[in-house]
Amino acid sequence: MTLFQDLIDRLTGYRRLTLTETQRMLVLRNGVFDAILGAGKHRLPRKDVLTELHDLENLFFVSSYERALMQNRPELAATHLTEFRAGPDEVLVLLRDEVPVRVLNPEARALVWKAAGPWKVEHHALTETMAVPKATAQRLVRAGLRLNLTQVEVADGHTGLLTVDGVFVDQLNPGAHAFWKVGRKVEVKQIDLRQRTHEVTGQEILTKDRVTIRVNLSADYRVVDPIKAVGAVKDFDQSLHRALQLAFRKTLGAMTLDRLLAEKVTVDTEAADRVRTQMAGIGIEVGEIALKDVILPGEMREILTAVVAAEKQAEANVIRRREETNATRSLLNTAKVMAENPVMLRLKELEALETIAGKVERLAVHNGTEGLMSDLVKLRD
Repeated sequence: MTLFQDLIDRLTGYRRLTLTETQRMLVLRNGVFDAILGAGKHRLPRKDVLTELHDLENLFFVSSYERALMQNRPELAATHLTEFRAGPDEVLVLLRDEVPVRVLNPEARALVWKAAGPWKVEHHALTETMAVPKATAQRLVRAGLRLNLTQVEVADGHTGLLTVDGVFVDQLNPGAHAFWKVGRKVEVKQIDLRQRTHEVTGQEILTKDRVTIRVNLSADYRVVDPIKAVGAVKDFDQSLHRALQLAFRKTLGAMTLDRLLAEKVTVDTEAADRVRTQMAGIGIEVGEIALKDVILPGEMREILTAVVAAEKQAEANVIRRREETNATRSLLNTAKVMAENPVMLRLKELEALETIAGKVERLAVHNGTEGLMSDLVKLRD
């Protein structure tokens, strides 16, 4: 029977084909849309017929005949296809069996095979921040559609300043954030809100007495108004650096070296107040500011070392003379007491004798102990 049918088809100019449940065929007769064939056996003329085979595993209808089919045979297209079109201010998420399969940007469209469904669509209005709901972002990432998102993670202790097309729109808390990637430029600048230390090292300053010194400064600070800090200046770290340089240069440049070394703590206070006032205007809170080191030129260090050594030597001489004077005065007082009190003199003689006796094995005293301190005392081994 099959051979007989094949013979008849060849004689009459027809051919037979079989489509599976996952196949569809677009048929054009004499260049005009005729049908979209589904699963089963079909008999088609061999001449003046064009066919285009589609697999339903490719969920979306993609064909060079797409526009012509929708315009010339909309009823035929509506039988087999569903069209989704996003508005100018929305994003569509297409779902098959509740799983996202595609994201349509504003004014984008897609044709899907009805038989490949069931289909569902979610409409997401574009907000000023272009933010994607957290649950939606997680579903898109799990479905492998992360390329449709701009993902940003704001670290703990930071804040994120969100700009869209160069315009600030929101301040973000720490955590993960996602934004629609729809042709608009979305940027997030992270600002550290934690306490930090800024160092100014090797700053050269000319003092009032024309001595060139180098100083090292440090300042503790934190950002209290990130929007103002970013909007008021290009780089608030550099602004703090320059403020420290200028404040200490102005303060130290009006002082002599001796005064600077003697009033270091006061210098810190005067310059620090100036820096704090200036930085508060751009949203920066400055804490402790310290003049850590004052580094002198080599020749000046040698001179100061010699001066300090001379001062210390002079102080030592004064102390030595004062102690000698005190010792002499003490001896004089002792002599006066002995001259006026024979008993005290006798006690001193006995103390001297005791000291000597403790250092020798034998002690001979002639003429008794009378006049011990003035007569000869013979010591023998």
